[in-house]
Amino acid sequence: MSRVVPDNMSKTSQPNYKVLIEQQLTGQCNEHIHYLNETVGIHKNVLQAWAEMKEAADQAGISLAIASGFRTAQRQLAIWNSKYCGKNNIKNLAGQNIDTSNLSEQEKITAILLYSALPGASRHHWGTDIDVYATNLLPDGTKLQLEPWEYASNGPFSPLTSWLSKHSQSFGFYFPYDKYRNGIAVEPWHLSYMPLAAHYEQQLNLTLLQQTIEQFDIQGKDTIIKYLPMIYQKFIVNVANNPINAGV
Repeated sequence: MSRVVPDNMSKTSQPNYKVLIEQQLTGQCNEHIHYLNETVGIHKNVLQAWAEMKEAADQAGISLAIASGFRTAQRQLAIWNSKYCGKNNIKNLAGQNIDTSNLSEQEKITAILLYSALPGASRHHWGTDIDVYATNLLPDGTKLQLEPWEYASNGPFSPLTSWLSKHSQSFGFYFPYDKYRNGIAVEPWHLSYMPLAAHYEQQLNLTLLQQTIEQFDIQGKDTIIKYLPMIYQKFIVNVANNPINAGV
């Protein structure tokens, strides 16, 4: 599979390439996004691959759907601040809510990062990454949780997990959070479109991230900036190797 540089990010055709890529990297624009409905958007250059994979899944009896796609920095910021302030729960690896009252700022930030990306650093900003499920496998009367047990061998989405593990890569997708690497928790629902994700991965850097965080009204800002090099290595670039970088 060859690398795909987004059409609207050609260095030769866009004099403002650097500004454009930085905005896309950090979730501060959506010109690169195609909206499938009022709430779900993906990168325009991911649309064909997604449609082909969805059709193949449908033929296999799996009604593939996107629970979450493109996410703005402001949306990610709201998620972050709600967890930091205690409005939303923070969970541990076992899926249990944790008491943050006795945690230091650094410990609280680390706890949030287990399941929630730092605003400005979420792969969902790029439009290349999607959280998926199967509408026909969700039990009646239940609400999607996006938790590992749902995708386990005894969970309702077990057939989806099996199908994706066999077929997703043939459509250009892979699992960046395929296992726990002492950073972000495993996310068996999270797919990334290899060609575009590889491009964005190469562009994201610590300097840009710090400049972005400094602009945000984010809870724990001083501590985040203090420990940003650690956060960057442990929670941002600490993902599965993109198969495209191995020539797949």
